[in-house]
Amino acid sequence: MRLVLPRVSAWSALRARQPPRRCYAFQAAGAPVFDVFNRRTKWLQRERAAVDVESSRQADYLKDEVALRLCERLLDIKRHFPRVLDVGANSCNIARALTRENPDPDPAMPISPSLSSRISELVAADSSQALLFRDVDLPFNQDIALTRHVLVDQESLPFEAGSFDMAMSNLSLHWVNDLPGVLKQINNLLKPDCPFIGAMLGGDTLFELRTSLQLAEQERKGGISPHVSPLADVRDVGGLLQRAGFKMLTVDVDDIIVDYPDTFALMRDLQAMGESNAVLGREMGAIGRDVLLANEAIYKELHGNEDGSIPATFRIIYMIGWHESANQAQPLTRGSGEVNLKDILESK
Repeated sequence: MRLVLPRVSAWSALRARQPPRRCYAFQAAGAPVFDVFNRRTKWLQRERAAVDVESSRQADYLKDEVALRLCERLLDIKRHFPRVLDVGANSCNIARALTRENPDPDPAMPISPSLSSRISELVAADSSQALLFRDVDLPFNQDIALTRHVLVDQESLPFEAGSFDMAMSNLSLHWVNDLPGVLKQINNLLKPDCPFIGAMLGGDTLFELRTSLQLAEQERKGGISPHVSPLADVRDVGGLLQRAGFKMLTVDVDDIIVDYPDTFALMRDLQAMGESNAVLGREMGAIGRDVLLANEAIYKELHGNEDGSIPATFRIIYMIGWHESANQAQPLTRGSGEVNLKDILESK
């Protein structure tokens, strides 16, 4: 019997004679980024939601409503925008809102154009191709110059610096792990003295579901698991915008309360929206049927309406920030006012 040994190259032999080397891991420059959400899980949830087109469209009521309220803020900015970026476009809810009838028409004009007439090109960017192209055949696509761009990574924007006249984002930033980094990228994409207008879920969103699930799981399992995603608070958003380099900040909050027949209908709609839980480690704490039934009873007992339905609160945080410019309007220095507000109030 012949035993054939593999040939060993001179390089392999040299490495074999060298002493072993010890390698060390090190932190890259900049602040560390802690992953809270499983991005692949969230991508799969949104792709699967878009496959069921009818259910997905029916569950778009929240994103459509917030997109309308977001676009109404453009009425306060008397400017034309040649190129606009929609970050995390979902199913192009902003494009749909821009083509709706102008909510504040000019009485001097017989036909008041929609807000889309103030935008030459809208670039809708999202990582979910199925969701982004879900409504490509609907009529609103003919009423606006819309370009769809599929992102490889939702947290990496592959556009040239200073290439957009405005950036918008509608209910997608609450799934971003590195929110300060994404906001900084958005600011970098804007031209000087150009705005970013965004809306995201935050604060006490779905606090009713959060509290009832915790009580139900504590009762049935003796402990709790993360079933509702952590969200940024309104007090943090202004600091994040300032940290990203935005100027002339505006942050406000709006609560939208939606009534559902039961908690199962609420969870079905969240799944159809692509808004199911995507926290890392969620697989370790799957919700059992006994917990869901207990949650239903606790939810109705604590938060239920008189007619038997249940309310679900969605807290929307709206934000506006401007890319810095040399000729940008600046606030007056503190203490430079010549009129005392106290005197004005006391005189009435």
